[in-house]
Amino acid sequence: MQHNKPVEEVKADVMVITPHPDDAEFGVAGSVARWFKEGKTVVYVICTDGAKGSSDYSVRPEKLVKTRKKEQQNAARLLGVKEVVFLDYEDQGLEDTPEFRKDIVRCIRRFKPDTLVTADPYRRYIWHRDHRIAGQVVIDAAFPYARDHLSYPDLMDEGLMPHKVREILFWASEDPDYYSDITETFDLKLAALRCHDSQVGSRHFPALEQWLRHRAEEAAKDQDYALAEAFHRAEIMF
Repeated sequence: MQHNKPVEEVKADVMVITPHPDDAEFGVAGSVARWFKEGKTVVYVICTDGAKGSSDYSVRPEKLVKTRKKEQQNAARLLGVKEVVFLDYEDQGLEDTPEFRKDIVRCIRRFKPDTLVTADPYRRYIWHRDHRIAGQVVIDAAFPYARDHLSYPDLMDEGLMPHKVREILFWASEDPDYYSDITETFDLKLAALRCHDSQVGSRHFPALEQWLRHRAEEAAKDQDYALAEAFHRAEIMF
């Protein structure tokens, strides 16, 4: 992606970086809704165009891209997300490249979040390749590239100064150690997921809702609240 003019910095408390449209709603939407209610600013970065996310043989990829972008924007608006950035990399085509990493560094330096949220790249065995790649690139972008002024120094010509992220939360982790209370925002999570009709559909939603509620109950079983989203938390100390 080419950026030749200064980019406006917009301070955000939380940046959610997702491989595809709808990943954030599955992984972190309940927390996003709670953070918004607490007065925090949340932004989304969507890495791929979602062009392959369909089992409908008749759908054209270019139409699916437009549909999924609209669905993602509607879900984000419902949750109180301030801005959605679409990087438009090819669905199922993410690679750990300097260009992709630089785009994530650019977003981090633009929004200067304290917290990043993304997919856990270390989930074992069966895991979508885009999730593995996105999670790993986010880690590398946050530390050390976004922090160090000699990494991508041309970004400073765009007005994007180095920034140190405080923590990264990973959804779908097999090693969760951080739990977020979504008891009061679980219904908003479901409503945001319903915006992704091309993915979840109304016919299958009752079973999906049951599965999500069970997962949220399991995440909260040792907590003093009813429903939770679980993450692995990594603090960036240096």
